Amino acid sequence: MTNTLNPVVKDVTARIEARSRESRAAYLEMIRARRPTAFARSRLTEGNLAHASAGCAVIEKAQILGGGWPVIGIITAYNDMLSAHAPFETYPQLMRDAAREVHAVAQVAGGVPAMCDGITQGQEGMELSLFSRDVIAMASAIGLSHDAFDAVLHLGVCDKIVPGLLIAALRFGWLPSIFVPGGPMPSGMPNPEKVRIRQLFAEGKVGRDALLKAEAESYHSQGTCTFYGTANSNQMLMEVMGLHLPGAAFPNPGTPLRAALTRAAAHRAAAITAQGENYRPAGELVDARSIVNGIVGLMATGGSTNHALHIPAVAAAAGLSVTPQDFADLSHVTPLLARIYPNGPADVNHFHAAGGMGFLMAQLLSAGLLHGDAEGVAGPISSYAREPFLSDGGLVWRPAPETSGDEDVLRPIGNPFAADGGLRLMEGPLGEGVCKISAVKPAQRIIEAPALVFESQDALKDAFEAGHLDRDFVAVVRFQGAAANGMPELHGLTPILGVLQDRGHKVALVTDGRMSGASGKIPAAIHICPEAAHGGPIARVQDGDIIRLDAEAGRLELKVDPAEFAARSPAVFRPNRAPAGLGREMFDLFRLNASSASAGASPFDFLGLRS
Repeated sequence: MTNTLNPVVKDVTARIEARSRESRAAYLEMIRARRPTAFARSRLTEGNLAHASAGCAVIEKAQILGGGWPVIGIITAYNDMLSAHAPFETYPQLMRDAAREVHAVAQVAGGVPAMCDGITQGQEGMELSLFSRDVIAMASAIGLSHDAFDAVLHLGVCDKIVPGLLIAALRFGWLPSIFVPGGPMPSGMPNPEKVRIRQLFAEGKVGRDALLKAEAESYHSQGTCTFYGTANSNQMLMEVMGLHLPGAAFPNPGTPLRAALTRAAAHRAAAITAQGENYRPAGELVDARSIVNGIVGLMATGGSTNHALHIPAVAAAAGLSVTPQDFADLSHVTPLLARIYPNGPADVNHFHAAGGMGFLMAQLLSAGLLHGDAEGVAGPISSYAREPFLSDGGLVWRPAPETSGDEDVLRPIGNPFAADGGLRLMEGPLGEGVCKISAVKPAQRIIEAPALVFESQDALKDAFEAGHLDRDFVAVVRFQGAAANGMPELHGLTPILGVLQDRGHKVALVTDGRMSGASGKIPAAIHICPEAAHGGPIARVQDGDIIRLDAEAGRLELKVDPAEFAARSPAVFRPNRAPAGLGREMFDLFRLNASSASAGASPFDFLGLRS
């Protein structure tokens, strides 16, 4: 193997830099102008300082008012309703104590909302899920707006939370930022068994008691859900981009190693402020190289398609422009090295035990698929092929294992599960979107069948329960885009379509909505844009139109006379009810912002944080 940079990785990085030259330069000028020459609080008035220190313990108060210690802000997504975020309850005190050990002060700067897509899946609240990312970014910014901090520790794990925190970290990009995860819960019911019971329930063959028992045995304790959806894809992404300490992603909560990593994050934050000799501001670390590294990591692990929306928004916050073609090109040259559910039966704990992030990054670095010279909070990415462990009560790092502990879960670069990352850019007369095929069997990647059109996921469920879907078809579920209803995940359709596929029917999904990061068994062209609410072609599809979804070639074809199709009047979007109790004004504001994208916009453009 060679560590010479892969030519496609090099080319994609260069074209991101070229198309972003002006915006990146403006961004860097902004954050460099804010580089502090002294502790951030030195800009505050005496009254400001008194307020900033009033709630502190005596030792912190003395240091804030007149001492020489840096102040670390903590932005937390803690709540005790969600398993992934419940561990964060104890982190602030752990961080305060750790900060004192290295002569620093740590303060909780603010909290952000953290909703769970697992709870809102199929419910009205899901319509605010994607919206929450930008709310989190704004809430983080409010916490950091006190302008009293020299570094930041971000506590978040799941779906929209980490991207929202990162967008805010980049807006305050002159500050060093370290992301501190909570880790996955221990393994529960095996994923294939959980899926089997979900499908039996969808068919009416088991009752709700059996379904509830299976779900409770799957999601059973504190920590992230163990499948490889958006939450665990977030943790992979933060590590590959260098915003974690090496190996921080997947140790379980409540373990001595997890506590040691949390303390070490506070120590490291104090060491990389502008007042020291190793200043590492977030906005300098997150450059085109680290964005490309993140996309490569996503492809190598079969990660969540939600990051086809999040990564471009994160990049935009750093003055960088990322396109669908960048994803497609990097997917083409990145081999699939991991099989974690939904791409296989194993969960993220099995991945971690087989060698985890250290082994994965070592393999990608050896093949020249990662920019080893990109910088992270702990050093260059070339130094991230390590794993943490405890020795004599202290935290140390050792080289990643040279061989996988289980090649059914994690493979070396010379023996991948697939030659590419399995993400396809889908194009054709119905618009542009993406399709994740890493979990789709090869025989089911090309589907040609009549369209059945639905304007909500509930309508498709009703048709299934009425027995109308025992046939080959392509489900077109429209008016599910950002401008229509917030672009909710349609993961609730997976058991139904999975049942029909298992019965031998050829089924596929085409939608302007999203699927969960845990979806993958069914060929699905998602994020179709222009969306139906903007009058996109998907709004003119009718029942019976023949659609050909070719996930191998990345084509989404419509076998209808083009003149006839162009002459059709598009279906008209009629806003549904507001999410119950959530505030029509907030939802309408989101719809207005999403609608401001041009009708021909890429699906990757909807949700960038606007300046």
